Amino acid sequence: MDTAVRPATVRTRVTVPLEFPDWYATTAEVFTFTGLADGREHLALALGEWRSALDGGVPLVRPHSECLTGDVFGSQRCDCGPQLREAVERIAGEGGFLLYLRQEGRGIGLYAKLDAYALQDSGLDTYEANLALGRGEDERDYSAAAQMLRALGADRIRLLSNNPDKALQLDALGVQVVGRVPTGVHLTEENAAYLSAKVSHTHHTLALPA
Repeated sequence: MDTAVRPATVRTRVTVPLEFPDWYATTAEVFTFTGLADGREHLALALGEWRSALDGGVPLVRPHSECLTGDVFGSQRCDCGPQLREAVERIAGEGGFLLYLRQEGRGIGLYAKLDAYALQDSGLDTYEANLALGRGEDERDYSAAAQMLRALGADRIRLLSNNPDKALQLDALGVQVVGRVPTGVHLTEENAAYLSAKVSHTHHTLALPA
């Protein structure tokens, strides 16, 4: 994380109607950017009355790391797909931004994430599996997210996330997190161990049943 990242600028803005498999629909203003610190093609989806949230309040923001298996294919091994669906509706209701960040597998990439899944099948948790591959427990960097928010004029936000590291990084990068809003608990039989590891290892704010 580079706390002195240079400013980014908005590259393109386009209106995209959204519809989810459960028929929930809304419209997003999708922004692309020039000058992002990691050079990746991250997106910001402006939802609901986002202009009013910027002008007269504090927008609700979720930095959502890409998860092809969960977001697209509905994998039950994580809670990413349900969190994405929940975030879009909640942000659309209050006004704010969903940042779709191309940081698959906590930043280690799609193939490595699937390699980590294979190790989890042998008994390692999600963090232990990343380390066993010679990678960091969580390699995600929110420098680009901070650049995107500042380019959109959102230097004060309410953060829709269970992950305390996101708040710490964004604060250090000059985006003031004035409140943290947890997402719901999307527990399945297949992701129970994964969610438990997030609570015990990185102190995610998930109210899991005993």
